[in-house]
Amino acid sequence: MNNRTLHHLIQIGVGVSEVSIDFPEELQNNPEFKPRGLALIGHPHPLMGGSMENKVAQTLAKTFNMLGYVAVRPNFRGVGQSQGSFDDGVGEIDDLEQILEWMQSPNSWKGLTSIPSYEWMNGVENLPFALAGFSFGSFVNSNLTQRLMNKGQGPERLVLIGSAAGKWDMPNIPKNTIVIHGEIDDTIPLQAVFDWLKEQEVIVHVIPGADHFFHRKLHLIRDTVIGLWHAK
Repeated sequence: MNNRTLHHLIQIGVGVSEVSIDFPEELQNNPEFKPRGLALIGHPHPLMGGSMENKVAQTLAKTFNMLGYVAVRPNFRGVGQSQGSFDDGVGEIDDLEQILEWMQSPNSWKGLTSIPSYEWMNGVENLPFALAGFSFGSFVNSNLTQRLMNKGQGPERLVLIGSAAGKWDMPNIPKNTIVIHGEIDDTIPLQAVFDWLKEQEVIVHVIPGADHFFHRKLHLIRDTVIGLWHAK
Protein backbone atom coordinates (compact mmCIF):
# COMPACT_ATOMS: atom_id res chain seq x y z
CA MET A 1 0.00 0.00 0.00
CA ASN A 2 2.75 2.48 1.00
CA ASN A 3 6.11 2.63 2.71
CA ARG A 4 4.32 2.88 6.05
CA THR A 5 2.86 -0.63 5.70
CA LEU A 6 4.30 -3.57 7.62
CA HIS A 7 3.44 -7.17 6.76
CA HIS A 8 3.48 -9.49 9.74
CA LEU A 9 2.45 -12.98 10.86
CA ILE A 10 0.80 -13.46 14.23
CA GLN A 11 -0.27 -16.57 16.09
CA ILE A 12 -3.96 -17.08 16.89
CA GLY A 13 -6.02 -20.13 17.76
CA VAL A 14 -6.43 -21.40 14.20
CA GLY A 15 -2.72 -20.96 13.46
CA VAL A 16 -0.83 -18.18 11.72
CA SER A 17 -2.72 -15.09 10.59
CA GLU A 18 -1.19 -12.75 8.02
CA VAL A 19 -1.80 -9.04 8.61
CA SER A 20 -0.82 -5.74 7.07
CA ILE A 21 -0.29 -2.89 9.52
CA ASP A 22 -0.65 0.64 8.15
CA PHE A 23 0.80 3.51 10.18
CA PRO A 24 -0.15 7.20 10.05
CA GLU A 25 2.29 9.36 8.14
CA GLU A 26 2.76 11.54 11.23
CA LEU A 27 4.79 8.78 12.86
CA GLN A 28 7.50 9.19 10.20
CA ASN A 29 7.81 12.88 10.94
CA ASN A 30 7.23 12.87 14.68
CA PRO A 31 8.28 9.82 16.75
CA GLU A 32 6.36 11.29 19.71
CA PHE A 33 3.10 11.32 17.77
CA LYS A 34 0.39 9.41 19.63
CA PRO A 35 -2.10 7.65 17.36
CA ARG A 36 -5.72 8.53 17.96
CA GLY A 37 -6.62 4.85 18.09
CA LEU A 38 -6.56 1.45 16.40
CA ALA A 39 -8.67 0.24 13.47
CA LEU A 40 -9.32 -3.39 12.48
CA ILE A 41 -10.54 -3.89 8.91
CA GLY A 42 -12.27 -6.93 7.39
CA HIS A 43 -12.01 -7.71 3.67
CA PRO A 44 -14.60 -9.23 1.27
CA HIS A 45 -15.43 -12.90 0.79
CA PRO A 46 -12.36 -15.20 0.88
CA LEU A 47 -13.85 -17.66 -1.62
CA MET A 48 -14.51 -14.91 -4.15
CA GLY A 49 -11.06 -13.41 -4.31
CA GLY A 50 -11.30 -11.21 -1.24
CA SER A 51 -8.09 -10.35 0.58
CA MET A 52 -6.47 -7.61 2.63
CA GLU A 53 -5.21 -6.15 -0.69
CA ASN A 54 -8.77 -5.38 -1.80
CA LYS A 55 -8.99 -1.75 -2.89
CA VAL A 56 -11.86 -0.90 -0.53
CA ALA A 57 -10.00 -2.45 2.41
CA GLN A 58 -6.91 -0.45 1.46
CA THR A 59 -8.99 2.71 1.15
CA LEU A 60 -10.35 2.16 4.64
CA ALA A 61 -6.82 1.68 6.00
CA LYS A 62 -5.63 4.88 4.33
CA THR A 63 -8.68 6.73 5.61
CA PHE A 64 -8.06 5.65 9.18
CA ASN A 65 -4.40 6.61 8.83
CA MET A 66 -5.51 10.08 7.77
CA LEU A 67 -7.66 10.20 10.91
CA GLY A 68 -4.60 9.29 12.99
CA TYR A 69 -5.33 5.60 13.55
CA VAL A 70 -3.02 2.61 13.18
CA ALA A 71 -4.90 0.24 10.85
CA VAL A 72 -4.63 -3.54 10.72
CA ARG A 73 -5.88 -5.54 7.70
CA PRO A 74 -5.82 -9.31 8.29
CA ASN A 75 -6.21 -11.96 5.64
CA PHE A 76 -9.08 -14.23 6.61
CA ARG A 77 -8.55 -17.98 6.99
CA GLY A 78 -7.11 -19.66 3.92
CA VAL A 79 -6.12 -16.39 2.22
CA GLY A 80 -2.46 -15.60 1.57
CA GLN A 81 -0.36 -16.95 4.43
CA SER A 82 -3.27 -17.14 6.88
CA GLN A 83 -3.83 -20.70 7.98
CA GLY A 84 -7.13 -22.52 8.34
CA SER A 85 -10.05 -22.80 5.95
CA PHE A 86 -13.20 -20.79 5.35
CA ASP A 87 -15.64 -21.19 8.25
CA ASP A 88 -18.74 -19.42 6.93
CA GLY A 89 -17.97 -16.38 9.07
CA VAL A 90 -18.19 -18.15 12.44
CA GLY A 91 -14.49 -18.85 12.94
CA GLU A 92 -13.60 -15.59 11.24
CA ILE A 93 -15.35 -13.64 14.01
CA ASP A 94 -13.29 -15.53 16.58
CA ASP A 95 -10.12 -14.82 14.60
CA LEU A 96 -10.70 -11.07 14.44
CA GLU A 97 -11.45 -10.97 18.16
CA GLN A 98 -8.07 -12.61 18.80
CA ILE A 99 -6.33 -10.24 16.40
CA LEU A 100 -7.92 -7.30 18.23
CA GLU A 101 -6.58 -8.69 21.50
CA TRP A 102 -3.15 -8.88 19.88
CA MET A 103 -3.49 -5.25 18.75
CA GLN A 104 -4.32 -4.15 22.29
CA SER A 105 -1.26 -5.77 23.89
CA PRO A 106 1.90 -3.66 24.37
CA ASN A 107 4.02 -6.81 24.05
CA SER A 108 2.68 -7.40 20.54
CA TRP A 109 3.98 -4.06 19.29
CA LYS A 110 7.25 -4.30 21.17
CA GLY A 111 7.81 -7.61 19.40
CA LEU A 112 7.84 -5.89 16.00
CA THR A 113 11.60 -5.58 15.76
CA SER A 114 11.49 -4.18 12.21
CA ILE A 115 10.06 -0.83 13.38
CA PRO A 116 11.12 1.63 16.09
CA SER A 117 9.67 1.34 19.57
CA TYR A 118 7.28 4.25 20.10
CA GLU A 119 6.04 5.59 23.41
CA TRP A 120 2.38 5.03 22.45
CA MET A 121 2.97 1.29 22.35
CA ASN A 122 3.33 1.22 26.14
CA GLY A 123 -0.28 2.32 26.57
CA VAL A 124 -1.82 0.78 23.47
CA GLU A 125 -4.39 -1.09 25.54
CA ASN A 126 -5.90 2.26 26.49
CA LEU A 127 -6.34 3.53 22.93
CA PRO A 128 -9.88 3.54 21.49
CA PHE A 129 -10.50 1.15 18.62
CA ALA A 130 -12.73 1.12 15.58
CA LEU A 131 -13.97 -1.80 13.49
CA ALA A 132 -14.61 -1.62 9.76
CA GLY A 133 -15.54 -4.05 7.02
CA PHE A 134 -16.40 -4.33 3.36
CA SER A 135 -19.00 -6.82 2.10
CA PHE A 136 -18.31 -10.14 3.89
CA GLY A 137 -16.02 -8.17 6.20
CA SER A 138 -19.03 -6.08 7.22
CA PHE A 139 -20.77 -9.25 8.41
CA VAL A 140 -17.75 -10.37 10.42
CA ASN A 141 -17.02 -7.06 12.12
CA SER A 142 -20.66 -6.16 12.79
CA ASN A 143 -21.05 -9.48 14.59
CA LEU A 144 -17.79 -8.91 16.45
CA THR A 145 -19.13 -5.50 17.48
CA GLN A 146 -22.27 -7.13 18.89
CA ARG A 147 -20.19 -9.69 20.79
CA LEU A 148 -17.93 -7.02 22.28
CA MET A 149 -20.86 -4.78 23.20
CA ASN A 150 -22.42 -7.69 25.10
CA LYS A 151 -19.18 -7.76 27.11
CA GLY A 152 -19.22 -4.01 27.64
CA GLN A 153 -16.17 -3.66 25.37
CA GLY A 154 -17.68 -2.22 22.18
CA PRO A 155 -15.69 -0.22 19.64
CA GLU A 156 -15.53 3.55 19.44
CA ARG A 157 -17.27 3.29 16.08
CA LEU A 158 -18.17 0.80 13.35
CA VAL A 159 -17.78 1.50 9.62
CA LEU A 160 -19.57 -0.74 7.09
CA ILE A 161 -19.06 -0.51 3.32
CA GLY A 162 -21.25 -2.51 0.94
CA SER A 163 -22.95 -4.18 3.90
CA ALA A 164 -23.80 -7.82 3.32
CA ALA A 165 -27.51 -7.43 4.08
CA GLY A 166 -29.60 -10.18 2.51
CA LYS A 167 -26.48 -12.30 1.92
CA TRP A 168 -25.61 -12.90 5.57
CA ASP A 169 -27.40 -12.65 8.89
CA MET A 170 -26.49 -9.07 9.77
CA PRO A 171 -27.09 -8.13 13.43
CA ASN A 172 -28.35 -4.89 14.90
CA ILE A 173 -25.63 -2.24 14.94
CA PRO A 174 -24.90 0.92 16.97
CA LYS A 175 -26.77 4.04 15.84
CA ASN A 176 -23.51 5.91 15.21
CA THR A 177 -22.32 3.30 12.69
CA ILE A 178 -21.17 4.74 9.37
CA VAL A 179 -22.94 2.77 6.64
CA ILE A 180 -21.92 3.49 3.03
CA HIS A 181 -23.48 1.76 0.02
CA GLY A 182 -23.35 2.08 -3.73
CA GLU A 183 -26.46 3.27 -5.57
CA ILE A 184 -26.15 0.65 -8.31
CA ASP A 185 -24.74 -2.24 -6.26
CA ASP A 186 -25.99 -5.37 -8.05
CA THR A 187 -24.28 -7.75 -5.60
CA ILE A 188 -26.05 -6.45 -2.51
CA PRO A 189 -29.00 -4.29 -3.63
CA LEU A 190 -29.41 -1.01 -1.81
CA GLN A 191 -32.99 -1.97 -0.91
CA ALA A 192 -31.68 -4.94 1.11
CA VAL A 193 -29.69 -2.53 3.26
CA PHE A 194 -32.73 -0.31 3.74
CA ASP A 195 -34.79 -3.35 4.74
CA TRP A 196 -32.14 -4.41 7.28
CA LEU A 197 -31.86 -0.98 8.88
CA LYS A 198 -35.40 0.38 8.65
CA GLU A 199 -36.17 -0.46 12.29
CA GLN A 200 -32.75 0.57 13.61
CA GLU A 201 -32.71 4.31 12.85
CA VAL A 202 -29.27 4.04 11.24
CA ILE A 203 -28.56 6.38 8.33
CA VAL A 204 -27.38 4.90 5.02
CA HIS A 205 -24.99 7.11 3.05
CA VAL A 206 -25.49 6.36 -0.65
CA ILE A 207 -22.74 7.01 -3.21
CA PRO A 208 -24.43 7.94 -6.51
CA GLY A 209 -23.38 5.79 -9.44
CA ALA A 210 -21.27 3.45 -7.31
CA ASP A 211 -21.28 -0.31 -7.88
CA HIS A 212 -20.43 -2.92 -5.25
CA PHE A 213 -16.68 -2.39 -5.57
CA PHE A 214 -16.89 1.40 -5.82
CA HIS A 215 -14.92 1.58 -9.06
CA ARG A 216 -13.72 5.15 -9.56
CA LYS A 217 -15.58 6.10 -6.37
CA LEU A 218 -13.09 5.06 -3.68
CA HIS A 219 -12.23 8.65 -2.85
CA LEU A 220 -15.87 9.20 -1.90
CA ILE A 221 -15.62 6.46 0.74
CA ARG A 222 -12.61 8.29 2.18
CA ASP A 223 -14.26 11.70 2.07
CA THR A 224 -17.52 10.43 3.58
CA VAL A 225 -15.87 8.63 6.50
CA ILE A 226 -13.57 11.55 7.32
CA GLY A 227 -16.39 14.06 7.14
CA LEU A 228 -18.67 12.01 9.37
CA TRP A 229 -15.87 11.19 11.82
CA HIS A 230 -15.15 14.82 12.50
CA ALA A 231 -18.87 15.58 12.74
CA LYS A 232 -19.73 12.94 15.33
